[in-house]
Amino acid sequence: MARHRSRVAALYNKVVNFNVESLFARHPGPGTPRTVFFNQNLPESYFDPKGKPKKEHVYPTNQVISSKYTIITFLPRNLLEQFRRIANIFFAFIAILQFFPEFSTISPGLVVIPILIVLSITAIKDGYEDVKRHQSDRHVNHSQARVLSGGDWVNPNMNGRKSRTFVRGIIPRQRPKRKDVEAGATIEQDPDIEYDHKDSMEEGEHHMFGHAGENDRPHWHKTKWEDIRVGDFVKIMDNEPIPADVLICATSEEDNVGFVETKNLDGETNLKSRNACPALTDLHTAADCVSKLNTFSVECDRPDTNMYRFNATVTRNGEKSPVDVQTVLLRGTVLRNTDWVIGVVLFTGVDTKIVLNSGGTPSKRSRVERQINPQVLANLAILAIMAVVCGIADSKIEATQYPEGAPWLYGDDISSDNPRINGLITWAFALITFQNIVPISLYISIEFVKTCQALFIYFDYDIFYAKKNQPTIARSYNLSDDLGQIEYIFSDKTGTLTQNSMVFRECSIAGTVYQGDPEDEDIKKPTGKSTEIVREASNDSSYASTSTRGDDPAVPSAADATVVKLSNGVLKHFRDERLSQDLARAVEAEPDSENAAQARSLNGFFSVLALCHTVLTAVDPATGAIEYKAQSPDEAALVQAAADVGFIFRGREREILLLQTPFSREIERYELLNILEFTSARKRMSIIIKKLDEQDERLFLLTKGADNVIFERLKAGGDDLKRATEGHLEDFANAGLRTLTLAYKVIQDDEYEAWSERYHEASTALDDREDRIEAVCDEMERELRLLGATAIEDRLQDGVPETIADLKLAGIKIWVATGDKLETAIAIGRSTNLIAEESNIIVIRGGDRPVQQQMIQAVEEFFPDSGILDEHGLVTSASKSPSTESASAFPMRRLSTGVRDIVGDDNGDRPGGFVLVIDGAALDYALADDDDKALLLRLATQCEGVICCRVSPLQKALVVKMVKDGLGVMTLAIGDGANDVSMIQAADVGIGISGEEGLQAVNSSDYAIAQFRFLKKLLLVHGHWSYARNGIMIVNFFYKNIVCIGVLWWFQIYCGWSSSYVFEYTYLLFWNSFWTIAPVLGIGLFDRIVDADVLMAFPELYRYGRERTWFSMRLFLIYMLDGVIQSVPLYFIITYTYFTTTTRSDGYSIALYEYSTTMVFATVVAVSLFNGLNTNVWTAWVFFAVFIGIIILWLFTVVYNAISPGWIVTNVYGNNHYLFTSAYFWLSQPLLIAIALLPRYLYRAWQLGYAPGDLEILRYIRKTQPDLDMTTLRSESMRSKPYASSRRRPSSHASRTSIACSSVDNLSLDLRRTQDPRCASRTDMSTGIRSVHRGFDFATEEGGVAMKRMQTNLSERRQSSRNLPSLRPSSPTRKRSLRLFSSLRRKKSPTFKKDD
Repeated sequence: MARHRSRVAALYNKVVNFNVESLFARHPGPGTPRTVFFNQNLPESYFDPKGKPKKEHVYPTNQVISSKYTIITFLPRNLLEQFRRIANIFFAFIAILQFFPEFSTISPGLVVIPILIVLSITAIKDGYEDVKRHQSDRHVNHSQARVLSGGDWVNPNMNGRKSRTFVRGIIPRQRPKRKDVEAGATIEQDPDIEYDHKDSMEEGEHHMFGHAGENDRPHWHKTKWEDIRVGDFVKIMDNEPIPADVLICATSEEDNVGFVETKNLDGETNLKSRNACPALTDLHTAADCVSKLNTFSVECDRPDTNMYRFNATVTRNGEKSPVDVQTVLLRGTVLRNTDWVIGVVLFTGVDTKIVLNSGGTPSKRSRVERQINPQVLANLAILAIMAVVCGIADSKIEATQYPEGAPWLYGDDISSDNPRINGLITWAFALITFQNIVPISLYISIEFVKTCQALFIYFDYDIFYAKKNQPTIARSYNLSDDLGQIEYIFSDKTGTLTQNSMVFRECSIAGTVYQGDPEDEDIKKPTGKSTEIVREASNDSSYASTSTRGDDPAVPSAADATVVKLSNGVLKHFRDERLSQDLARAVEAEPDSENAAQARSLNGFFSVLALCHTVLTAVDPATGAIEYKAQSPDEAALVQAAADVGFIFRGREREILLLQTPFSREIERYELLNILEFTSARKRMSIIIKKLDEQDERLFLLTKGADNVIFERLKAGGDDLKRATEGHLEDFANAGLRTLTLAYKVIQDDEYEAWSERYHEASTALDDREDRIEAVCDEMERELRLLGATAIEDRLQDGVPETIADLKLAGIKIWVATGDKLETAIAIGRSTNLIAEESNIIVIRGGDRPVQQQMIQAVEEFFPDSGILDEHGLVTSASKSPSTESASAFPMRRLSTGVRDIVGDDNGDRPGGFVLVIDGAALDYALADDDDKALLLRLATQCEGVICCRVSPLQKALVVKMVKDGLGVMTLAIGDGANDVSMIQAADVGIGISGEEGLQAVNSSDYAIAQFRFLKKLLLVHGHWSYARNGIMIVNFFYKNIVCIGVLWWFQIYCGWSSSYVFEYTYLLFWNSFWTIAPVLGIGLFDRIVDADVLMAFPELYRYGRERTWFSMRLFLIYMLDGVIQSVPLYFIITYTYFTTTTRSDGYSIALYEYSTTMVFATVVAVSLFNGLNTNVWTAWVFFAVFIGIIILWLFTVVYNAISPGWIVTNVYGNNHYLFTSAYFWLSQPLLIAIALLPRYLYRAWQLGYAPGDLEILRYIRKTQPDLDMTTLRSESMRSKPYASSRRRPSSHASRTSIACSSVDNLSLDLRRTQDPRCASRTDMSTGIRSVHRGFDFATEEGGVAMKRMQTNLSERRQSSRNLPSLRPSSPTRKRSLRLFSSLRRKKSPTFKKDD
């Protein structure tokens, strides 16, 4: 028995979890390893005996398709999707049933029309949505890239045929024909070709003397992305996206290094350096690539989803060279700061890593639609019971009355006409009679209403982005009500929350804060000439860079440039009048004057900013302005800020750094001796430089890094400066700014000589090289002198802090999933109000300590009363890990400050909210095991917010699925890049932002918006309205039909349970078409629970949606019961009224349709007014919707009853004479309508008068005070915190409390207060260290090729100079302090312009 139950349960789960996509999705399998050949024929083993290539050696095209349908699959797939609705299956069954003569009511062809209309309207809507996807796919697939052509070039590798986007599957797939390299290529004339720069003269001569053989010479041909094949050579120019996964052969830069922006792939904002494959660096022209002498092959591993792993081997001339991810450009990235890159295509289309991390386009259904199915099942169960009762009763009555000789049962004893057969026929006919219990027009109405709601969103000017002329677009019309039930939001960071643009906001120098001049309005909305210049410069690949090959005499030198322009990613120049005055005084200061110390601090501070970095300089040939090319925008902002105050970095000549300062007329020169790299573990970067000056040749260590790392390395003394700087850092962090601390050290020559020996030994060690280098670096980075700190703002998208604050007030949990590193994620969390000032940060990351232990200890320390560990059966009193024991000096316990709990009502002793930060490595472990996943989910739900950093696109989707499936909540994912596609598709609602990272996210989304701030109105207003409208409309739809069915049912008592109609069939036919359709449509289109400004001013009202107030099984049963109760007086009172005494003046008894038409009128009026009673706002449109059905009914009845048999035979001809002259007709209408509506009216009156909720109160306020501004009301009613910070986060609404206003004293909005400020603590569970977080963040590539090249050059120079004489001993006078300038009396150098 148990086994049978398990089988039934398994079958039920299989049916419930049936996925239409699984039938139509292509499953190519895991893929196989491949070898790609260049300039040589494929081996014979790649072909079958017939000469056709084997299937495993035919590679997919570069075409990427996100659409769902083709002409072939549209009809079956769309029908399968629609027949997931149980009601559609029922309607189809009823329509088929009426094709049999025994059950026909009207023409069978007319019976099929309603279900065909429903299916057709939905199919047209779905088809239109998919057409838009096809258009978006076409836009991407038809982008162009330069592909090698000419010179008899042939790509021998086999690629499959392209899919026809609309006729995919019509044309049979054919295996491509074999191509031999010797066969040459077909020469076609194509004007869209480009030649390499060195061939320009030949090209000119060629065009001068004609076009003959124009395409014979090797060239680059602009080709559509979808036509790029595995084995093609491609040339990618600066600022162009990468069309496929490409192996780098050569670049325009020195040492064949190129830079790529990967934020569209992994969310990281800093540029990554990539280097060419050493075996292919000679292939830097089209002619080299075509040459038959340059034959090679690339052996690749099978395609996989890991973004950070790429294994391949290049075989050339019998020698093999390894290939890893550092030599590959992945699709979805963008080439930056590199003139050109030549590469070979290894993976295309569905085999590229970014596509492998994206899922197929899902068929999403709204929660309301899914909830309708059990309600329809309930109605079908009721229908089945009614049909069975009618069938049994009719059979019993016939069996009883036939022997009694009932004349209507004459001959009722044959095989095809007897009580048993007739009972079965009556059962089937009852299904037709009562079929309106499941209204077919409900689905048409829902589709129509949702389409209109999508148009309301489209035409809402408040969420229209005028700057780009872009409205908010609903790409999936059927999810509008889901927007009103969101419980969790998963957001990307880069491009979604931030602009990836930096502003140097403030700095602290020697205990003095310089906050910068007030920000101009034009910074927020960049316009004008300056912005255009920056944009043009950033797209110009002809800049002279200090790292490019050769020197162009036509391009000005960085040393001679007189203008410094804004760097790419930096929004504004840093200007501070007080700082300018202090610098002017410092320049003129005497060595022993009171301003000397300040002068040294200012000079040292900005010299560190201008020198301690890896920034390159470029000169715009058009304007002659210097522009800084940085791997990360925050590093560019630091160097830009130094230049803005006069410390202009003018580039580098190999290891010589050039710096212009206000303290010297000439450009200062510094020799770069060592770079102590920045890593996430070190949290600092240092350089050792030597000043090349005859009067001053000292050595300096310049350092920037995290405050805690720098402070613990400072020399003793200077406590006042340390305390002042710490206070400033806390203020910066509380304002959501990213901080860096600067320090320096003067190094003695003999000290450096000894240290350099140790560093060289460590860098050449074979064992534990990294640890030994770190130990030697740590020796040097001691006894530092503090200079100050910087504060950079990672500029948020407009309105992000306010939006997040209001969404949190709405009760929505917000999780951020980003590819950025941990510090950046925390900094953004603070600036966006996701991490509040009093929040505590719990950090869990992969490392030596098991992730499960970190989660267990986090629960023990911070949520001991949650019962999480007991639920999972985890015993934690066992032995602790070594890392825990080592951290015993820093016990992880919460401080008792008496601050009220802001996380949950049961945890009043908690000092503040918690935010969980977890990295991708920890997620790998947690998501791999079901128990760890459940533990992570329970821990995360105890926190106010969760930030996932260093996560891959696939991990984003897995996190969304974990929450959606584990908690059964409604989820929303929002992003703007291709790395967000899988997350967007995994969530219940996916929103794409059409930002700078392309349209991949928009193409896969359900809604497309232009700004994150539009999410607030989209959810709080449109989502809430749509959910309330649709939910109330649906239950009213069921109600109005159950009233009609109830009247029909009560009639069966008096018609022998024969399933006959009490109404004339036409009235029943038009019940859902004309009489009662308008009021429910009025609810779905025009009802408003409250006005939009009220919902925006009080985000807490969104809880009605989260709590599923407007649509549930309970509400469905209430309305169904209400309908049944109302049907009783509507039938029985009229029946007994008409049959007690005849209404006719001639004394004859009445006909059926005389009194049943009265029922129709009373029922339609009662139903329409009941729907109106459930409408919250009566507008002109609502009045029209409520009464139009009643008016049409009257007009129809008058005309229909007057149609003579000469036109058409009806059963009601002449009924007007008896119907409208009857007193019963006129007197029963108001009486029955009042009786039917009385229960609902009394309930609404009691609710408004004695138990009003928030909505009723706010509606009353709006009615009595229509001119009252709700935003003003809210702001006036907020209780401010009893403390005031000198620096508040920009536009933060996190300090909102509860409403206290005389007019709204009864509001029960759930708002919590916080008291007493408390700096956010940060607890790293992997190390056990707890510290105060002061906003440190710095983004740069760790261990990149560019840094490795620089280190190699420095190492080679050190090696070549090891036999030179030692450095001269330093003068005793130089041990006093840092003096990067040789004389305080020198005149100030000419002021250099900063191009705005």
